[in-house]
Amino acid sequence: MITNPNVKINLGLNVLRKREDGFHDLETLFVPYFGISDTLEIVVGDDYSRTSAALFGKYAPEMIAQGMSEDGSLMITIARAEGVDWDPLKDLTAKAYRMLADDFKMPPVKIFLEKTSPVGAGLGGGSSDAAFALKMLDELCGLCLSEDQLAEYASRLGSDCAFFIYNRPMIGEGRGEVLTPYEIDLSGYDLQVLTPEGIAVSTKDAYGGIRPHLPDLPLREVLARPVVEWDGLLVNDFEETVFAKYPELAAIKKSLYDSGAAYASMSGSGSALFALYAL
Repeated sequence: MITNPNVKINLGLNVLRKREDGFHDLETLFVPYFGISDTLEIVVGDDYSRTSAALFGKYAPEMIAQGMSEDGSLMITIARAEGVDWDPLKDLTAKAYRMLADDFKMPPVKIFLEKTSPVGAGLGGGSSDAAFALKMLDELCGLCLSEDQLAEYASRLGSDCAFFIYNRPMIGEGRGEVLTPYEIDLSGYDLQVLTPEGIAVSTKDAYGGIRPHLPDLPLREVLARPVVEWDGLLVNDFEETVFAKYPELAAIKKSLYDSGAAYASMSGSGSALFALYAL
């Protein structure tokens, strides 16, 4: 089975308060973006892979990382043009398999991931890979889990993983895993996403200087306003911290407004920026 896990953007991201468990309470609107995606294949047992030959033909050996679990139940191959600087067995897709294997009798699988979405950009590419892996494993192995059950598993892997189970606009609260469907019409706008090369912002660094606070206006109230009124009201609290360290990102945001964007913002806690242009 082959899928293309897409990324997301955040419309507004308010960091409300520090929690006793060390996390933060947030509020944001997750919106799927299909212009950037990875390629994920999972095969059961010795079934034929339709992507592995292409990966080894397209990528140099130093761009590919492989791992196999000690019991042989999981083999994972990850290819990335910039190289893979993490243990493939600790990739979220591998963790998704092991988590299900703790609760269900799972067959041996092979995972092939072509990683083209940027790392550290705030677009949730890794979380999307994990959520898609859960959905694929559910179907391949006949687990018959509901969306809500899959979302509960996904929330254990990361704060925004559960969103990608539903993959439609959702208000995220709590750590981001408390989700409520939200209707938003952006059909009159062209959404463009920029991923500056050479800048990857870690979540730890983004939170390093964050100052939790309640916004002047609730997120839903701002989202209900016309897009042209969002500037200055629909904010991403991480911009202050991240722009201080990477002023070139602030310059890119300004250039987006200068080019006619009705609204522009950083996405999540990473380096990606996006803009909405009226059609």
